[in-house]
Amino acid sequence: MLKKLALTAAIFISGTGVVIAQSTGTPPPAPCQSAEYRAFDFWLGQWDVYDTSGNLAGSNSITLEEGGCLILEKWTNTQGGTGQSYNFYDPGMGQFRQVWVSSGAVIDYAGQLNEAGEMVLEGDINYHNGTAAPFRGTWTLQEDGSVRQYFQQYDADGEVWNDWFTGIYVKQEEGE
Repeated sequence: MLKKLALTAAIFISGTGVVIAQSTGTPPPAPCQSAEYRAFDFWLGQWDVYDTSGNLAGSNSITLEEGGCLILEKWTNTQGGTGQSYNFYDPGMGQFRQVWVSSGAVIDYAGQLNEAGEMVLEGDINYHNGTAAPFRGTWTLQEDGSVRQYFQQYDADGEVWNDWFTGIYVKQEEGE
């Protein structure tokens, strides 16, 4: 009976395309470590985020998860509002993608580093009230180690991109 069960399991596993690796002494290379997967790593860290007037807008925790395949964002503004995003290199698209979810909206956009080394993502913002608009975000690593985050929303009536939010990310001191 045990032999029959083992044979059945082996046939099932091989039929599903699952490969069981034999130990060769050399571990396989870690996934998600090539340059395209690491393009957004400059955003990793614990940050205080300021508006363009220098007022604290909130804090953001940007961590590397899933063996380096996912960048997880957890945002809290100064009024206690929150939001989260999944950021990842999508090999099928050949681009970085972010999916943001908050009580205000869902943003889904994709892109890549431009020639200046900025991460530029474009897609749509979908508000929970049913309205939607084209949306883009640009993240720029500054010489002082801060990151500038610049969001714009497209106004179809005026045929113009309007500023939506600009944040300056400053690394938190250890222990904050």
